[in-house]
Amino acid sequence: MQCVLELLQQEDVFVATKKQIILPVVVIALGVAGFIGMSALKKPPEEKPEIDTTPLVSVQAVEIKPMDFSVNSYGVVAAKYETELVSQVNGEIVYLSDKFVRGGFVKKGDILAKIDPSDYDAALIDAQASMASARATLVQEKAFGKVAEAEWKRIKDGVPTELSLRKPQLAQEIAKLNSSEAGLKRAKRNVERTIIKAPYDSLIESRKIGLGSYVSMGTQLGKVLSTADAEIRLPIADKEIQFLNNKGKNAEVILKGDFAGKPQEWKATIVRSEGVIDSRSRMTYLVAEVSDPYGLKSKMNELRYGTYVTATIEGLHAGQVTEVARHLVINNQVAVIDDKGVLRYKDVTIVRQMGSKVIITDGLDVGMNVITSALDYPIEGMQLALPKDKVLDGEDLAPKPTQIAMGEKE
Repeated sequence: MQCVLELLQQEDVFVATKKQIILPVVVIALGVAGFIGMSALKKPPEEKPEIDTTPLVSVQAVEIKPMDFSVNSYGVVAAKYETELVSQVNGEIVYLSDKFVRGGFVKKGDILAKIDPSDYDAALIDAQASMASARATLVQEKAFGKVAEAEWKRIKDGVPTELSLRKPQLAQEIAKLNSSEAGLKRAKRNVERTIIKAPYDSLIESRKIGLGSYVSMGTQLGKVLSTADAEIRLPIADKEIQFLNNKGKNAEVILKGDFAGKPQEWKATIVRSEGVIDSRSRMTYLVAEVSDPYGLKSKMNELRYGTYVTATIEGLHAGQVTEVARHLVINNQVAVIDDKGVLRYKDVTIVRQMGSKVIITDGLDVGMNVITSALDYPIEGMQLALPKDKVLDGEDLAPKPTQIAMGEKE
């Protein structure tokens, strides 16, 4: 009986051990089968084409052409001559010309105002009378002298003196006549000064008197500006003078400004340099001159005094040069791409910087391609590519006509 029980226990252990072995094997087999099935359903990865990582750059072809330098400046138009009209006599203003108003144009010699001449006319008459009296007295004294000289000729033993011949008296009368002549000239001049005339063809800037005003010697009557010539003071930096012929003297100038809301141009000429450096601006001033600024004798556009203008002064001939954007020059070198698409650096000679551009005389040849786009890590000798030579995703990198049109519209 005991043996039977032992056999039964051994069979149970054998059965339990068999289950423990088979069950994990089945689970693993099912997992492997599932993985194989899922792998079979998954699509194989597509093969991607190799990507060309050569950097793309944009370029600008070098153009060499002759150039004339110019120097830019600015200034305000002013009259070459301006005159304060001042009274030289005393009196009441009895006449004012209709042209003697602010903004009026007058010719040389035009009468602008008159001061009451009554007192000066009377003084002129007195001076004329004094001169006539002095002239008559001189004639009389000359006659007395001749009589005295004739009487002394009859005296053989006597020696006449100057007093006996009335020479001192004659000299005195001559002096009186000269004094009366001076008084007459003064009286005439005072009468003339009662009439205020324009000293030259001019524009009336201001008038400070009215009809009936009383003025005294030194009273300001008004101010006139010459219309024959206008001047513009043009500040020039010292380093810019080297680009001008003869330091700018006699150089042609193009002035630009606005008149009646429209841009206008005028021609001028540099007539002189002020010869000193301004203590505050540290600039040298050249003076440009414009003839007949108001177009009174010609058909030129009106250039009013006080107009702000920009000026372009004709300079030296630069020869054969090329222009390059200033940011493309680093340490006097310019990056170019050669015929093999390789990055090269060219040493250049810069003669002048003009705003955002520099002028180069040596170092670049016609046809060279200057790199205008930025490179992350530029190394001389690295391979580069141009948009026209490289295609990504089957599309040309050159701008499409539609893109160009949209860019222009924007």
